[in-house]
Amino acid sequence: MDHTINTQAVVVVAICVVLWGLFSARLERMNVTAPIAFVLLGVTVANPPLSLIDFNLHSSTIQHFAEATLALVLFVDASRVNVRALRADVLVPVRLLGIGLPLTIAAGTAAAIAVFGGINFWVAALIGAIVAPTDAALAAPILHDQRVPEAVRRVLNVESGLNDGIVTPFVGLFLAAAVADETAHTAGVGQAALALVYGAAIGVGVGVVGAAALLITARRRWSAPVFRPLAVLGLAVLAYAASIEAGGNGFVAAFLGGMAFGTLTPPDDEPTVGFADEAGELLSLLVWFIFGAVLVPGLEHANWRDLVFAVLALTVVRLGPVALALLGAGLDRATVWFVGWFGPRGLASVIFGLIALDALATSDANRVLAVVTVTVALSVVLHGMTASPFAERYGARATRLHPARPEHAPATPLRTRSLGAGRRHQHWRHVTRGVAQDSW
Repeated sequence: MDHTINTQAVVVVAICVVLWGLFSARLERMNVTAPIAFVLLGVTVANPPLSLIDFNLHSSTIQHFAEATLALVLFVDASRVNVRALRADVLVPVRLLGIGLPLTIAAGTAAAIAVFGGINFWVAALIGAIVAPTDAALAAPILHDQRVPEAVRRVLNVESGLNDGIVTPFVGLFLAAAVADETAHTAGVGQAALALVYGAAIGVGVGVVGAAALLITARRRWSAPVFRPLAVLGLAVLAYAASIEAGGNGFVAAFLGGMAFGTLTPPDDEPTVGFADEAGELLSLLVWFIFGAVLVPGLEHANWRDLVFAVLALTVVRLGPVALALLGAGLDRATVWFVGWFGPRGLASVIFGLIALDALATSDANRVLAVVTVTVALSVVLHGMTASPFAERYGARATRLHPARPEHAPATPLRTRSLGAGRRHQHWRHVTRGVAQDSW
C-alpha cells in the first residue's frame, strides 16, 4: 500500500474547505448541502479535465483516515442522544431502531440475493447491512425546516444518530463470515464476536470513567471550560484506539463509549462536546471529498443490477420496514411515508464499503463497492432534490392534524451530526452562552 502524503492534494483540499466556509450559507439556500458540495468538488478537481490531484483507492492512509472519522462520528452522535432525555418519547425511535433497522438489513439481504443471482449469502448480508444506516448530514434541510413538526425532526435525528452504531456489529460479523467463506477459515466469526465483546467493554469503561472524571474535575474547578472539549475528543480517540490495540472492535467501542459518556453528563452541555463534533464534521467533509474524487468516477463500471438494487434500497427496502415498525404508533400515514423516505445513505455506508474493499476477494469487493457507490450517489441526488418540496407538502398536511396527534407532541431538540450552516449558527450562539455560564 501507498503510505505517502501528497502535499499538492493537501493544498487542493484545503482550498475546497476554505471555499465552502466562504460560500456555505448561500449554497445551502440553493439546497446544496455540505456533502453534495464536497462530492462535486472531489469529482471536479481529481478527474479530467482538471485532474489536479490523484488519490489511490487502496491507500492505507485513506482507509485509516476514513475509519478514524467514523469512530469519532459514532462517539459524538451517541453522546448527543442522552438516554435519560429520551425516556419521555422513546417509543418511535425504539420502533425504528429495534424493529425497522433489523428488518431493513433483512430486506436488503433479500434484495441483494434477488438482484445479484448466485451471490454469496454473507456478501449479500454484508451489502444489506452496509446500506441500512441513514445519515443526518444528507437530511440537513429537513432537520432545520420549521414546517416539519419538531417531534418528527427529532425522530429522524435520533434514528440517524444511532443506527450507524447499532449496525456496526452486523457489518463486522457479516464481513468476518464472508471472509471465512472465501478462505475456508471457520474461526473468523468467533473472533469477530469476541472483538465485539472486547470493544463493548472497553468503550463503556472509557465512557463511564471519562464522564466521571470530567464531572468531578469540573465541579472542583480543576479543569478550565475552554479545554474540557479536548478531553472529549481524547476520549473518543481513546475508546477507538484502545479497543483496536486490545483486539476489539473499535467502532463498537466508540459508539458505546459515546453512549455511556452522554448518559452520565449534562444533556445541555453543548460546549464540551462541540469541539469533538466540529472535528468530526470536518473529517466527514473530507471523506465526502474522497468519495467524489475516487468512488464516483467508478460509477462507469457499475451495471444495471447495481442501479436496480440502489433503487430498491432507497424505496421498498427502507419504506416497508419503517411502515411495519410504526404500525400502531398512532402516526398519520403521511408521517410514516415521510420518515420512511428521508432515510438517506451516507458516511457510514461509504466507510463500511471501503473497509470491505480490502477484506474481501476482488470480485466480491468490487461488487460491494459498486453497490454502495451507486446507492449513496443516488441518495445524495434524490434526497437532496426532494428535501425542500417534500418538507413543504408534508408540513402543510401536518398543520391540519389534530394538536393531540403524536406529530405535535412536545420534543426537546437533540442535536446530532447534520453539517448545516443554519444549525451551526444556533450552535455557536449556544456555545457562547454555555461557556459564559459554565453549565458544569
